[in-house]
Amino acid sequence: MGNAILYRMPSGIPGDVTRPSQSTIEPVPLDPTAPFSAYGLFGKIANGKFVPIGAGDVAASVYGLLVRPYPTQSSQDPLGTSTPPTKGIGDALRRGYQTVQLNAGVAALDGQVYVRVAAAAAGKPIGGIEAAADGTNTIAITGATFMSAADAAGNVEIAYNI
Repeated sequence: MGNAILYRMPSGIPGDVTRPSQSTIEPVPLDPTAPFSAYGLFGKIANGKFVPIGAGDVAASVYGLLVRPYPTQSSQDPLGTSTPPTKGIGDALRRGYQTVQLNAGVAALDGQVYVRVAAAAAGKPIGGIEAAADGTNTIAITGATFMSAADAAGNVEIAYNI
């Protein structure tokens, strides 16, 4: 077998619900004019549809996190990738634990989760999850905390509305 885990198991896959028995997940309509770039990102309800948190949004507008469906997958994606659908029905985590991609900062147990809403930069996209405040460029997500440090790939588990 070519996969040896020497020090730490991977933290998960962005968008995966890590503790299903303690989670509340709702079906939500997706907006084809405002698609999610990845799973595990926070979203809001706009015009009756679930769309990504974007530039200028405030923490009060957060509705949940986009959930990666499992065991289903897209037949159009190459191996090792996972592209969210641009239309139809998706799943939003309203309460629970999920793996997300950490774009900046150092996550720690019970650390505050931030989302970038301005001043996108390399590795720090609008809507990306971060572990450190960056002035008015990030918003603190109420009720969201990190559950550990991120793994080598930047994957980390967060608790939301627990």
